[in-house]
Amino acid sequence: MESILRLHRDLIRYDARITDWAGSLLSLAIRLFVGWQFFKAGMVKLSDWDATLALFQVEYHVPLLPPAVAAWLGASGELVFPVLLALGLLTRPAALGLFVVNAMAVLSYPALFAFECPAAINDHFYWGALLLVLVGFGAGRISLDDWLSRK
Repeated sequence: MESILRLHRDLIRYDARITDWAGSLLSLAIRLFVGWQFFKAGMVKLSDWDATLALFQVEYHVPLLPPAVAAWLGASGELVFPVLLALGLLTRPAALGLFVVNAMAVLSYPALFAFECPAAINDHFYWGALLLVLVGFGAGRISLDDWLSRK
C-alpha cells in the first residue's frame, strides 16, 4: 500500500512539472503572438508619422488627450510593451499596458463596430482576453521575470 501511495505522490509531482512547463510554453506563445500583432501596428505608425498624426486628428478620437500626444503614446506602447512581452520582462505591467493601448484603440475608433467584417473588432477582443491571461498568470518559466526572480 505504501508503494502505491509513493507512486501516486511521484506522479503528482511529475504532473505538476509537466503542467508548469506546458503553461510556460503557452504563455510564451501568447506573449509572442499578441506582442507581434501590436509591434507590427507600431512599426506601421512609425513608418509614416505624418499619416499617423493625421489619423489621430481625423479618425481616432482618444478621450482627454491631444491627437499628437495620443499618437506618440499609442505608437510607443505598441513598440515598447511587445518587446517586454517577448523577453518576458515586467510581463504583467507590460501586458496591462498593452491591454490599455488595445482598449483605447477600440474606444477611440468607433468605426471598428461598423465594419462589414466582424474580425476587425473580434481581434481586439481576443487580444484583450489573451493579455488578461498574461496579467493573471504571468510569463511562466521561459522569461526574464522568472530568471531574475531566481537570482
